[in-house]
Amino acid sequence: MEKNPTYLFVTAAALIDESGRILVQKRPEGKPMAGLWEFPGGKVEAGETPESALVRELEEELGVDVKEADIEPVAFASEPVEDQHLVLLLYMCRKWTGSIQSAESLDLQWLSIAAIEDLSMPPADGPLVQKLSKSLSNPA
Repeated sequence: MEKNPTYLFVTAAALIDESGRILVQKRPEGKPMAGLWEFPGGKVEAGETPESALVRELEEELGVDVKEADIEPVAFASEPVEDQHLVLLLYMCRKWTGSIQSAESLDLQWLSIAAIEDLSMPPADGPLVQKLSKSLSNPA
């Protein structure tokens, strides 16, 4: 019988500027999957909702203030990673206050969804990019 996996919940944001470009960041050297591009975000800590974790991560990583009411769920990915099971939750956000600056001096780029589709990204991010692309081309 399989043992129960340990779940790792991670939130990510597709921050979309007034031109429709989306912010991506490069994973730093020394971290797993270094050099790959990803959406900003991070782990959901004990006692946090995914939304509150994303708000916290965006403030810590980018120095911006996002309200939970201004983030909208888009898609999720589920992927085994080492001895855990990753559940990656992608949200879309078009409204924040503050100037985006990387706290870890990460490479940041504002790109079109088409350009993001061509980036080297972690395995769980690929399906999210496709779902985000569909969501952006077919707004509800």
